[in-house]
Amino acid sequence: MKNITLTLLLALVFVSSCKKDSNPPVTDVYVAGYQNIGGKKVATLWKNGEAKQLSTGQVNEYAYSVFVTGNDVYVAGYEYTGMAATAIVWKNGVPNPLTNGQQNAYAYSVYVVGVDVYVAGKEDLGLKSVAKVWKNGVPTALTNGSQNAYASEVQVVGNDVYVAGNENNGTKYVAKTWKNGVASPLSNGQNDVYLTSLFVSGTTVYATTYEYNGTNYAATLWKNANPTNLTNGQNDTYVTSVFVVN
Repeated sequence: MKNITLTLLLALVFVSSCKKDSNPPVTDVYVAGYQNIGGKKVATLWKNGEAKQLSTGQVNEYAYSVFVTGNDVYVAGYEYTGMAATAIVWKNGVPNPLTNGQQNAYAYSVYVVGVDVYVAGKEDLGLKSVAKVWKNGVPTALTNGSQNAYASEVQVVGNDVYVAGNENNGTKYVAKTWKNGVASPLSNGQNDVYLTSLFVSGTTVYATTYEYNGTNYAATLWKNANPTNLTNGQNDTYVTSVFVVN
């Protein structure tokens, strides 16, 4: 009788454990963007389809990137007051300006590691824009301001900071990646080539670009600076994102 009772108890525990383990984990989906409300662009964060306005609608504000770690939600973007654009990072809905609003600055991508917050974007220097990456609000210029440039994406792997963007060579836009501030051009500057996405897996760097060849836009996937044409260039083709699994 004792053995039968013990067997029943163990069976109940097993069934109870299976029921608990069969419950799927809670999945939250975050989306950053902006909407037009009352004639103003309002930076907005959607969580599971429910919108939360990050700005008041008094000035135009834009959200471009979202990163979630633990209980904290970071959004990168900018606001335009009519005088100049100010790069901003919102943390849990609270805005943290990265620039003083005296010259145009834009934040396009945010990536968080531990307590360190990295943001990629650009800031005007005179008549030219400088590609920049901010770490905890402290800027580092990736270009010297002699030509227009911008940083569109940032990722951090270990101690290495990878940034993707473009710099004009005087006549054409050159796709570039930066590793810890050191630039690596992907294109030769003969045609306009625009870098749209970056993904780093271990020591392998993937990027996507589209290039105007004089007739059409052609799409390319890069792996450690080695290109693979995705189209034959006969039709306009644009690639905007890359993600690598295994």
